[in-house]
Amino acid sequence: MTRVPEEIEIGDHAVAVTGDDPTATVLLDALARSGLPRGTHSWVTAALWGDEALEARAEGREIPDPRPTAPAPPPPGRVRRAYLTRIRVQGFRGIGRPAELVFPSGPGLTVIVGRNGSGKSSFAEAAEAVLTGRNPRWDAMPTGWRDGWRNLHYDESTEATVDILIAGDEAPTRISRRWNGDSVRSARGEIIRPDGTVTPLRALDWGEDLVRYRPFLSYDELGRTVTGRSAELYDTLTSLLGLTGLADAERRLARFCDTLAKRRDRPSRELPRLLDSLRACDDPRAARAVELLTGPGLDLEALRGLAEDDGPSDPALHVVMRRLRRLSLPERVVMSDVVNELRGAAMELAMAAGSKGDHAHGVVRLLEEAIEHHGRHPTETTCPTCDTPSALGSDWVRRATARLRALRPQAAAASAAYERAEAARDQARFLLAPAPGWLPPDSELGRVWSLWESGATITDLGELAEHIETVGRSLRAAAVSARREAGERLEDPTSGWAEEAERLASWLDDAQDALGARDTLGEAEAALTWLSEQARILREQRLGPVAAQAEQVWFRLRQERHIDLQGMRLIGRGARRRVEVDVTVDGVGDQTSAPGLLSQGEFQALALSICLPRTLVEGNPFGFLVLDDPVQAMDTETVEGLSSVLAEVGRHRQLVVFTHDTRLPDALRRLGLPATIRTINRDAMSNVWVSDGSERA
Repeated sequence: MTRVPEEIEIGDHAVAVTGDDPTATVLLDALARSGLPRGTHSWVTAALWGDEALEARAEGREIPDPRPTAPAPPPPGRVRRAYLTRIRVQGFRGIGRPAELVFPSGPGLTVIVGRNGSGKSSFAEAAEAVLTGRNPRWDAMPTGWRDGWRNLHYDESTEATVDILIAGDEAPTRISRRWNGDSVRSARGEIIRPDGTVTPLRALDWGEDLVRYRPFLSYDELGRTVTGRSAELYDTLTSLLGLTGLADAERRLARFCDTLAKRRDRPSRELPRLLDSLRACDDPRAARAVELLTGPGLDLEALRGLAEDDGPSDPALHVVMRRLRRLSLPERVVMSDVVNELRGAAMELAMAAGSKGDHAHGVVRLLEEAIEHHGRHPTETTCPTCDTPSALGSDWVRRATARLRALRPQAAAASAAYERAEAARDQARFLLAPAPGWLPPDSELGRVWSLWESGATITDLGELAEHIETVGRSLRAAAVSARREAGERLEDPTSGWAEEAERLASWLDDAQDALGARDTLGEAEAALTWLSEQARILREQRLGPVAAQAEQVWFRLRQERHIDLQGMRLIGRGARRRVEVDVTVDGVGDQTSAPGLLSQGEFQALALSICLPRTLVEGNPFGFLVLDDPVQAMDTETVEGLSSVLAEVGRHRQLVVFTHDTRLPDALRRLGLPATIRTINRDAMSNVWVSDGSERA
C-alpha cells in the first residue's frame, strides 16, 4: 500500500497533494502494478498531483514516484452519527417570536404538516443556515428578497439554534447563529459543547462532510437533480463517493491533452491562410516559401532562413525598428498612482519620525534581529555588539520576547508607515525597469531611458516621486517619437515581404512547437486512457451500492406504473460530465425519449430515488436528513410509495419531513407505518406553534 506524500519538490515548485486521499492511494497502487511505460506512468502521477506537476512533466523534468509507506491506521470505532434534538428560531423569515421543534434523538420518521406560509420552510432553512452558513435556494434569489429576509413582525434579534446529539455524548451540542447586519450572510455564531465549552463556528469540523453528505433536501434541489444542469448531480455524487480528486485529475489531464492537441494541429489549420497570403505577395522570397511549404518534405531550416531575410541591408537595425514599433511603456495612470503612493508614504514617514512609535519600531527591529541571531547560534552567549559575556541566553530571550509584546502595539503605526514606504519603493523599482538590451544606448530614447532607470538608486521617497513624474514624461515623449520614426523607416520596400516574413516566422514557431507537442501527446493520451479506465472502474464500484439503493427506492415509489429505473452511471468529464440514468417507459428504453415521457411527479420520485440513498452511505456522519416538501406534484399512489420508503429509511436514520400535503400523513396512518406526526400553525403576526402532543401513525 502506498500513501501520497504531503508535498513533492519539482524543481523550484512545491506541489501540494492530499495526503490521506484513499482514492489517490488506490490509484497509485494500481499504477504500481500496471506495467505502464515509464513515460506514461509519470504522466498519470503528474495528473494526480496537480497542474504544476503536469507543467514540469511537459518541460521534461522528472516526476518522483511516491515511496511506499505503512498503511494508515484504521479510524477508531464506527462513525459517530449526529441526530437532531431541537431547532429553535426567532425573527427569521416567516417566524417571529421564538418557536421550536423538538425531536427524539435517534432513527425515526417525523412529519411536520402545515399549510403554505405556516413556517415549515423557515425551520428547514434556518437549520441549514445554522450548520452551513448558506442555503442553495438563497443563491438564486434576487437582491430584493435577500434584503427582506428578516421577519417583519419581530423587532428583536434574529437567531437560530440547532441542538445535535452526537453518538457517545451524554448531552447535545448546541450550534447557533445570530444575524446582526442587513445581509443574510452576516451571522455570527458559536458552538456549545456538551461539557459547556464555548467555541467559534469555525471549530465545527464538518466542512467537507456537509458538502458530501448534505443532510438537507429541499423541493428545489430535488427538481434540479433531474432537470437542472447535468454537471450538478455528477459533482454531488462524485463528492459523495470520494471521487472528487480522481475526477479533478482526469479533467486536468484531459485538459492538458486538449491543449497539446491544439498545439499539434495549429500549423495545419493555419497553413492554408499562410499560403494564400504568400501567393498574393510579389516578392520572390514568398514564391520560394510556397514551394518549400507545398513540397514533399518540410525544410524548416530553409524556411527559417527566408523568414529571417526580411528586408533592409542592416538586418540588426531592422529588428530594432520592429521592436520599437511594438514597444510599450507604463501607462500614465500607473505612473501617477505610484507617484501618489510614494508621496503618501513619505508623509506618513515624516509624521512618524522621532515619535515614541518610531523609537519603538527601531527597538522592535533590533530585538527581532537579535532573537533571530540567537536562534541561529543558540550556544553563543556573548553579545555580538558589545562583547559582554553571558549576556544572551534563555532568560534574555524571555525578557526580549516580553519586551517585544509590549513594544509592538506602540510601534504598530510607525511599522505600518515603514511597510507602506517599502511597498511604494518596490512599486517604483518595478516601474524603473532597465532599457531593453536591443535598444541603442546612444539614441535619444536610449539616453532618456538610462536617466529613467537611474532612479532605482534614489532612496528618498519624495525625490523618487519627482523623478518618476518628470523623467516619466520625457520617457513617454521619447518613446512616442521613436515609435513614429520606426514606423516611417519600416515602410516596406519589398512589396510586402517584411509582413509575410513575420507571418512565416510565427508559423514556423508554431510548427516547431507542434513537433514537441506531438511527441508529448502520445504518452499523455496513453496516460489519460489508463486513468479514464481506472476512473470508470472506481466509479462503477462505488456507485454500485448507491445505484442499487436508488433502484429499490424507485421500485417502491413507482407503484403500478410501467416505468423502470434500470441503472445509473457517471460518464464524461469536464463540461460534458453528467449522470446517466436508464429509464424505460412501457418497455421503451430509448434515452432520447423515455425520460421526456415522465410527468413532473414522476421526475420528483426519480429525484428522491437518487438523493435518498446518500443518507444511508456508511461513512455519513449525519444520522438525520431534513426534507422540505418532497411530495409536491406526486399523485396519491406515489405518495403511498413514498410513505413506505420514508418509514423504511426511518428505521435506520432520523428523517424530518416538512410538508403541506396531508396525503403523506394520511398514507402513513392508513398503512400503519411508524411515524411521529405534528401540525404546525402560524397566525397573522408570525407567531408559530406546533400542536401539543405528538401523534404516532
